[in-house]
Amino acid sequence: MLTFAGMAVAAGLTEPAPERWWWIGGVAVFDLLALISMVSQGTGATLLTSQGMELRTLFRHRSVPWSEVTGIEKRCRTRRSGTWSDVRIRRVQGRPLTVPGAFTARWHDPKFEAKVATIRQCRARPTDT
Repeated sequence: MLTFAGMAVAAGLTEPAPERWWWIGGVAVFDLLALISMVSQGTGATLLTSQGMELRTLFRHRSVPWSEVTGIEKRCRTRRSGTWSDVRIRRVQGRPLTVPGAFTARWHDPKFEAKVATIRQCRARPTDT
């Protein structure tokens, strides 16, 4: 986030007046979209049921039956600003989905590991149909 703010300031100081506002506005819109995405993912929740998973974020509510889930994976991402981990579900069809509310920025976080184990246990449990 600070990188984009720095880009906006640099563009504002180096560009001529008419072009300056396009740069600042473009960077600000991109930064705002990234912030909304992070808040939506962070405040989201996942409900595990015997039928599947209900994924809820600020803007979306999605239900994924266990029969469509082919795998649960823990994904670690490393960037200059640090490392964070999240959980993704692989589906029979479609792209993988990130599980809202299941992420961490710490190495070997016991709460995060417990969330991953709980999701895997619910998937492995036989369904009552």
